[in-house]
Amino acid sequence: MTPSPVSPPPADTSTWPFDTVLVANRGEIASRVIRSVRALGLRSVAVYSDADRGARHVLEADVAVRIGGDAPSDSYLSIPAVVDACRRTGAGAVHPGYGFLSENAAFAHALDAAGIVFIGPSVHALDIMGDKIRSKNHVAGFDVPVVPGVAEPGLTDEDLLRSAGVVGFPLLIKPSAGGGGKGMHDVHRPEDLPEVLGTARRVAARAFGDDTLFLERLIERPRHIEVQVLADNHGTVIHLGERECSLQRRHQKVIEEAPSALLDEATRLRIGQAACNAARSVDYTGAGTVEFLVSDAAPDEFFFMEMNTRLQVEHPVTELVTGVDLVEWQIRIAAGEVLPMTQTDVVLTGHAVEARVYAENPEAGFLPSTGTVLALTEPTGEGVRVDSSLVPGGTVSSSYDPMLAKIIAWGADRGQALDRLDAALAGTVVLGVDTNIEYLRLLVNDVDVRAARLDTTMIERKLPDLTFRRVSSGDLALAAVLLVEAEPVTPGHSPWHRGDGFRLGTARPREIALEVDGATTTVRLQRADGTWTARIGDTTVDVRVDGYGVTIDGLRRRRQYRVDGDTVWLGDAGWSARLRRPGRRDLLDAALSRITRDEGSADPLVRSPMPGTVVSVSVEDGATVQAGDVLVAVEAMKMEHQLTAALSGVVRLSLKPGDLVKAQQIVATIEAAPEIDAPSPPAPAPISSPTSSSTEGNAA
Repeated sequence: MTPSPVSPPPADTSTWPFDTVLVANRGEIASRVIRSVRALGLRSVAVYSDADRGARHVLEADVAVRIGGDAPSDSYLSIPAVVDACRRTGAGAVHPGYGFLSENAAFAHALDAAGIVFIGPSVHALDIMGDKIRSKNHVAGFDVPVVPGVAEPGLTDEDLLRSAGVVGFPLLIKPSAGGGGKGMHDVHRPEDLPEVLGTARRVAARAFGDDTLFLERLIERPRHIEVQVLADNHGTVIHLGERECSLQRRHQKVIEEAPSALLDEATRLRIGQAACNAARSVDYTGAGTVEFLVSDAAPDEFFFMEMNTRLQVEHPVTELVTGVDLVEWQIRIAAGEVLPMTQTDVVLTGHAVEARVYAENPEAGFLPSTGTVLALTEPTGEGVRVDSSLVPGGTVSSSYDPMLAKIIAWGADRGQALDRLDAALAGTVVLGVDTNIEYLRLLVNDVDVRAARLDTTMIERKLPDLTFRRVSSGDLALAAVLLVEAEPVTPGHSPWHRGDGFRLGTARPREIALEVDGATTTVRLQRADGTWTARIGDTTVDVRVDGYGVTIDGLRRRRQYRVDGDTVWLGDAGWSARLRRPGRRDLLDAALSRITRDEGSADPLVRSPMPGTVVSVSVEDGATVQAGDVLVAVEAMKMEHQLTAALSGVVRLSLKPGDLVKAQQIVATIEAAPEIDAPSPPAPAPISSPTSSSTEGNAA
């Protein structure tokens, strides 16, 4: 069983300077904070944008206040709107969660001016630690080792280009403000640096309102280890052990665990002391995290990266191995209470692992997904915890970060924790939105992960060899049957009103076209005695769907399913698939497209793979482009996607920054020019660079 919580003395909230806490955030972290606010007997206030009107955190709070439109700048990032919501609801304190305004010194200033308690560190700590350049230079004087690099305020692109030679390649571009991997880019060749700097500045400006960048030497195949600190207003600073966060994709954490399997006790003591030194150097109060790079080859060496002056996404693994409710102590410390524990009271028991569930499609380049939650099952069981933003019927919007939930498991040892996490992921069902659950299960069961052979580049190396489950003939047959059986029944008993292929003699087979991952397959169905026989090419499959479930070729199958108009969602043990019945217009367009170009040649139409906002246009209408040239960058779910030309020719487009695009909308057309058109390679997948986490915000 999980460790018993450290039992703090009961809180006497009658003496506190506030009795109502406003949670200035959304999604799973807002719901998680509300739990601890209620457990303390305080009144909770949620804020929401138009897109979040029916969100889970809104339903769970005692009071909810609308603060603006869908765009974060109009709502969750609006300091005046949040302060006004405090005044309207009588909230005497604000918990910022993570991301959005959680590390914004101007926000803390505004709350202080309004007489509202900020549940976080002082403005002094925010000012120093909120700027990566300043924090790195600052902690170097307090016995905290730092990564070599060039970190000075106000560096221009020209300054950075000149400094790159001194830093050396490969190097890492980092934004001075914010965190969570947003705006961070590896650069291995000098010729790539100018273009990547432009992308990094755009991302940093949008995510943090500050495009200041600096450079660090890229430590290849490092381990990312962070230390949780907790400090009160009376001089006590302790750490609650470390977390291993090395399983990342493009600097965005995917799976985290506590404690790290890498560190021995001596190193754990030293890295914990360094974290406390960093916290003391700014008179830190509340919960914070100090992040380090640790060499896998030399695990006794570690380098300071940054301090996150807020709660972390992965805080539950620390809570599970220590029994300490970090959110409760954030609130109690903000109310003036003294930490009753010392460093010797902190004991790490067992092991905990967390996986982040995202609305994204790993097989399609991790494109974020939007939609409505049609079916939802969240796991339970011994040692299992779920922090979630999901509700049945809830909408996953393109306005925010794609993180939907966190599945966390505790075990007596690392192996049991991973086994429980795998089982919990297998028991998680989310239909209506593409998710990364199958991908998470593949990672959890990877031989190197099981052996704790981790580093921050491991996922990128493993991705090409990950084998995802494909849609089978049985899945196609089941989807076709579900679509047919979901068709509305026309009144009347005349055979002319029936859509079952009736004719004299043998019934005509029903033909159902199904589109999966861009490919269309025809399923031919005939029914006899309640069982459908499906023919897919040369394969025959028998399907029966009844009150007992799904039977395929005589075997009962564990299929979760939902039919949504012309789309069928199937799910099984963490795997899910979306099968769509294309309309006649879709089939005609596809046929015409095949007729008008040579077989195997690249498609001249450039489509946005998802709904979003145009953030940059790299070429002018009528310009000559080469295959692979970037044409347009579209932002969706706080990620930037660069759309490229699939062939050489003359580009036709009419978009401008700020324009909204729909999924599969044509954003550009390439008119092939014979004199420059060479045999074209397959269309490259959209390039995605994580830039934000609205639920999670700054997740590093």
